[in-house]
Amino acid sequence: MMQPRLTLVTLGVADLARAVRFYEALGWTRSAYAAEGVAFFQLGGLVLSLYPRAALAEDAGVAPAGEGFRGFALAHNTGSRAETDRVLAHAVAAGATLVKPAQEAFWGGYSGYFADPDGALWEVAWNPDLLPLPDGSVRLPA
Repeated sequence: MMQPRLTLVTLGVADLARAVRFYEALGWTRSAYAAEGVAFFQLGGLVLSLYPRAALAEDAGVAPAGEGFRGFALAHNTGSRAETDRVLAHAVAAGATLVKPAQEAFWGGYSGYFADPDGALWEVAWNPDLLPLPDGSVRLPA
C-alpha cells in the first residue's frame, strides 16, 4: 500500500540558473543541501526541486519534448483576497507571466494564475475552506 503523501515536486526547467533566480526573487531560499545540477527549496513539509528538463526526461526514460498545457497546476493558498493580489503582483515582478488575473471563482473563492519562466502554472487562491494554518499547510475539511 502507498501512503497518501506527496513529499517532493520536481519541475523540469530549460535553464536551471534562470529558474533558481526566479524562485529566489519570489523570496524563497535555496537549500544549502546541494547536488550537481539541481536546486532544492524547502516549502513547509514539501520540497520543490528544479532540475534540467532534458535530464529529468532522461532519468524517467521519456522524451523531453512537450509544450503548452501540462495537465497540472501547482497551488499557493492565501489568507485573503488582498494577499492573493499581492502574491500575484510579486510573482509578476519576479519574472512570472500573469496568465489569469485574480477574480471571484465559481467555487466560492478568489484566484488567479501565473506561469513561471518555464511555463509551470501556479494558482494563487483564497479559499475560505482551505485557509493556511500557522505552519503554512492546509487541511481538508472533515
